[in-house]
Amino acid sequence: MQDDKIVMLMDDGSEVEFTILESTILGGVGYILVTDAPDDEDGDCYVMKDVSGPDDEEAIYESVEDDDEYEAVFNVFSELLDGEIDIEK
Repeated sequence: MQDDKIVMLMDDGSEVEFTILESTILGGVGYILVTDAPDDEDGDCYVMKDVSGPDDEEAIYESVEDDDEYEAVFNVFSELLDGEIDIEK
């Protein structure tokens, strides 16, 4: 399990710090599973998709909105983290 932090700029201009729980690449697209929970506490998890372009200096992530895509990526993260953390859909 990773323990990297990432700060995301929200649509309203605020910054939110997330912990990256896992990352994977499916079909050439990068995905991360992040949480807003402090260490060792329960919180929400989010599946984020890397939508960065080749000329972007920083990674750009968006929430996965497509139900089929979300289900596929979520299942991969569930398998990767089996037993490490308890994630529910």
